[in-house]
Amino acid sequence: MSNRQLLFITPPQAVTGIFPQLKDAGLEISLAENLKGAAQVIRKGSPAIIFARPQMPDFRVEDLLSVSSQNPGFPPVIIVADKGSPEEAERLLSLGARDYWLEPLDADKILSLTREPARAIPVPQASTLGGHKPEYEKSATGPKIVGRNPAIARVMKLARQVAPSKATVLITGESGTGKEMFARYLHAQSRRVNGPFVAVNCAALPEHLLESELFGHEKGAFTGAIARKLGKFELASGGTILLDEISEMDLALQAKLLRVLQEGEIDRVGGSETVDVDVRVLATTNRDLEDWVKQGKFRQDLYFRLNVIPLRLPSLRDRGNDVLELARFFVDMYVKEYELPTVGISPEAEIWLKEYSFPGNVRELQNLMERAVLLANGQDIAPAHFLLENDDWPLFEDDPNAAADEPAQEEEPASIIGQKVGDLAALPETLGGSVIPLHEMERIMIAKGLAQTSGNRTQAAELLGISVRTLRNKLNEYRAQGTPVD
Repeated sequence: MSNRQLLFITPPQAVTGIFPQLKDAGLEISLAENLKGAAQVIRKGSPAIIFARPQMPDFRVEDLLSVSSQNPGFPPVIIVADKGSPEEAERLLSLGARDYWLEPLDADKILSLTREPARAIPVPQASTLGGHKPEYEKSATGPKIVGRNPAIARVMKLARQVAPSKATVLITGESGTGKEMFARYLHAQSRRVNGPFVAVNCAALPEHLLESELFGHEKGAFTGAIARKLGKFELASGGTILLDEISEMDLALQAKLLRVLQEGEIDRVGGSETVDVDVRVLATTNRDLEDWVKQGKFRQDLYFRLNVIPLRLPSLRDRGNDVLELARFFVDMYVKEYELPTVGISPEAEIWLKEYSFPGNVRELQNLMERAVLLANGQDIAPAHFLLENDDWPLFEDDPNAAADEPAQEEEPASIIGQKVGDLAALPETLGGSVIPLHEMERIMIAKGLAQTSGNRTQAAELLGISVRTLRNKLNEYRAQGTPVD
């Protein structure tokens, strides 16, 4: 889930017990007491998921669900009842709630939800609530694919050709090459553009939970199933479903998926009736599925069903000058996002960008340019602004005592010091026009790298362009200073 914000429309005490665990996982938590408060949070941060009490003073969840039902891109709403009933659960689920939970809230259950994209169309910043239908901006062409290199041009030509059809598409490529973006592009260019786009991360949930997420379940199907729940295939009916990291799906579940592709029908967990679904299936993987089939880890018949149209995305190192075009695109994007002065890319930085191998592909380049824009402070971006591990940039020395002889830093602004991963959403407001010390910007970017990789140090180090050892030393240093970021 790219968005790390959750909105709770509940009494504060309902969240108090799990707040530390959610914050430690890098989530930003917002609280609201009514529709007006919820509207303010959505306008500012566009939360990934909304958890709401059925009834509170000045708040009825039915009003929120009414707005949600009119807008496919609205954040999913999960009902959190202190004293629930099957009748209430069935009624609210029929009005569009994604799920119905009973208190107390479980942090692990919430964290399992945040590891998968909960909705497909981001909620724009200009959304409004409070008796009026929100106005949502929607691109007519979908995500912008930047690049002119023949390697990506061939993929784009094939994508445009097959987008209008219902054909299953298997999108492969290294991590960070933009597989999900291409899936969204295919949906936006298809005849199903007005239908839902639902993405499921097959690696985020264990088999028994993934089956329920995909196919839904009936009331009483298992402990805790107090009401019928529609699965992602039913929610995506009339539109597109993206099965991200399809290679990580358990073999038993692969067999059930094959039936959906062949017959266009599903069985809810614990159900006795077959449900017809009209869904276009897109799948992504960074693995070699043919080799996966040979190893017995992926069903051959399912592979053939998925691989009707194969889209193989090239790595960034194979796209030539697209690196510079993408770099300028990201610079312009982050200059606008952070409301900073326009910056250019110096000739030295362009040379470095063309020579670097980018093991993290476009995702790594995007993080690199965001970091550089923040550090450049209105000047042209230089290689040093990439915060990479080299002799010209002492901030990332492997020796944690390397900076011991440096003069003491002046006290930093209180609005920056002490921020943890979950507070990084406030970064644009805290930047303003002031200059942030480089060592503090280094700490912020490390925190953001860990947030974007859900705390995975190996992946975070790769995004930051440093070694795992260096990252470990830096984290130890921050803990010793009393400003931990993990």
